[in-house]
Amino acid sequence: MDNKPVKPEWAPENAGGEFASSVLSGVNEDEIKRNTPSAVKKPQLSASEYAEGIIAGDRGVLSRAITIIESNAPKHFDLGQEIIRLILPHTGNSVRVGITGVPGAGKSTTIETLGNFLCDKGKKVAVLAVDPSSSVSRGSILGDKTRMENLAKRKEAFIRPSPSGGTLGGVTRKSRETILLCEAAGFDTILVETVGVGQSEITVRSMVDFFLVLVITGAGDELQGIKKGIIEIADSVLINKADGDNKQRALAARAEYNQVLHYLRPATEGWATKAYTCSALTGEGIEDIWNVVMEFMGMAKTTGIFASRRNAQTINWVRQMAEEYVKDRVFGNIAVKAAMDNMKPMIEKGEISPSIALKQLVEEMENQIFRP
Repeated sequence: MDNKPVKPEWAPENAGGEFASSVLSGVNEDEIKRNTPSAVKKPQLSASEYAEGIIAGDRGVLSRAITIIESNAPKHFDLGQEIIRLILPHTGNSVRVGITGVPGAGKSTTIETLGNFLCDKGKKVAVLAVDPSSSVSRGSILGDKTRMENLAKRKEAFIRPSPSGGTLGGVTRKSRETILLCEAAGFDTILVETVGVGQSEITVRSMVDFFLVLVITGAGDELQGIKKGIIEIADSVLINKADGDNKQRALAARAEYNQVLHYLRPATEGWATKAYTCSALTGEGIEDIWNVVMEFMGMAKTTGIFASRRNAQTINWVRQMAEEYVKDRVFGNIAVKAAMDNMKPMIEKGEISPSIALKQLVEEMENQIFRP
């Protein structure tokens, strides 16, 4: 009897191809534009025209609006915020799921398999990537689309690579506002993928309803390899590659994770965080984990946790933007920057202690910015 797992329609053709074409992930958008023949320039739309197009589900207008939101140009900020104001009544109706994973866990493949499954069920799925480190690398412009090639072809799906970092709220503001634009365009499921490491998990947790951590078998090693802090913010742990000869190891890993999770404080009050298994290759377990998400959403809405979490996230978002503004205002000040540059060689030579340097720098900040 043939025990080979059967691959359902939503499973990707090349589930092991996560590395394929990922070499493009470092491509810079400006570099692409410089080496691409100029196209006919599209006429600039007004904020109301952008809003109307987004609400009507025009993907081209949605993409252009996201580009405006992601722009660091001051001329785009006011336009972007007016677009957000106009579409705001049409937002908030999606299920927002954050997904992170240890290296090699098959994160992009799992997201593609889940996305295809949801599209088959009549859902409209937007996949967004968040990378707080991209303020240095400028992020990925093509990598996520090439790793999710099958999902990218579907009219029910929309995949947006990570925005670059920048000013006034940086990645957090841009990603949150991109979620709002996608919701207004009719996408009822938002999958937010973490691209960076460390801070990216915290960033994504702060903007989603449900947070999923993807791991692989070898539970003992994985428990050492993944930070306890990441597990503590998870609403579920999903062990991928539970197929073939690896299935029994995946089940053993699930049991070990559940032992650990039993003693940790759950990320969401009233919800028991548990481990589950799946195979992105065959699709087995994908429907089960989505049922877990739906169970969570039902509990959260019934108990009021959903509304309180969304409200808390919005308030925290305003606080983060305020902090970002203060930081930009302080460290962007010419006199403060000059004072820091002047102190640097003295600190390096040991001519001034860090405490004295800080005192002098604070005095400069007070004189230049905070005193009328």
